[in-house]
Amino acid sequence: MPLHRIEQLTLGVPDVAAATVFYEDFGLRRSHTPSAPSGDRGVVFSTTDGGDQLRLVHSSRRRLLEATFAADDPGDVARIMRRLQHLSFPVHVSATGSGNQAECVAVEPATGVRVRVVVRPRLIQPSMPAPVYNSRGRTPRTAQRADGLLRRERVRPRRLGHFVLGTTDFETTHQFFTDGMEFKVSDIVKNAGVFLRCSTDHHNLLVQRAPVPFLHHTSWQVDDVDEIGRGAMNMLETDPGRHVWGLGRHYAGSNFFWYLKDPAGNFAEYHSDMDCIPEDALWTPEELEGARGLFQWGPPPPPSFIHPEDLASMMIDSHP
Repeated sequence: MPLHRIEQLTLGVPDVAAATVFYEDFGLRRSHTPSAPSGDRGVVFSTTDGGDQLRLVHSSRRRLLEATFAADDPGDVARIMRRLQHLSFPVHVSATGSGNQAECVAVEPATGVRVRVVVRPRLIQPSMPAPVYNSRGRTPRTAQRADGLLRRERVRPRRLGHFVLGTTDFETTHQFFTDGMEFKVSDIVKNAGVFLRCSTDHHNLLVQRAPVPFLHHTSWQVDDVDEIGRGAMNMLETDPGRHVWGLGRHYAGSNFFWYLKDPAGNFAEYHSDMDCIPEDALWTPEELEGARGLFQWGPPPPPSFIHPEDLASMMIDSHP
């Protein structure tokens, strides 16, 4: 695959200040990056391992404005550019930053999201000791409490893992990312969407059918299920209305999850224990339906998770 991770997302929100409070409480750190490619610096947030990965700028309604992906070298950028052009998606190439490195920019036509491909080194995350769990016939932890109970430091997301994009033209968006950007299919949700990957994560993008283009959620990796619980409880102590859905475990990706809602209406997910699919590994996508397309265990999702409450107003706003 020519890509290896999500570099950064730019979200447009009506109230940048309110969203800033949410994402700082979520555990992201304010960054002091001096400028943005678009010229609108906005407010930038970083993760512990992934660097600057979220930018908030003002918009009349919530929307995903730009998604940036990382490639290994200029040859990979050129390869994606050629594939997109072959499919008749308009693309342009520009030189940016030190070393005059090339990047390509295209607009996914069904959603209007600007997609940028840049050259960045691969992210190598430091390893961490595995949590020590007692189980039947095996008690490696004796005469001490579980580590997850003793942690006092803030929960800090390690990196941005994936996002979910609703589209009114599923075939076009699917073609853009698979045939153009060379994402691989991981699993299919029957009549609803497709999980795609550009890294070793089970998915970096879920493209789903929707009545209006919109960002459903972003998902942020934390160390383990205790970090999910601690992070979510800290968020809810400040504002219980932030809760959306969790704790649970997905089938597609196998990850634990907990979803919260920012003031603009975007969902933000803590996740851990995501399936890893190396580039040369054999993997057969499954077609999922019913509950398995959403979760393996946990409370049932609220109706607002499936159909966010502001979809109707976004549909009206999208038609002049």
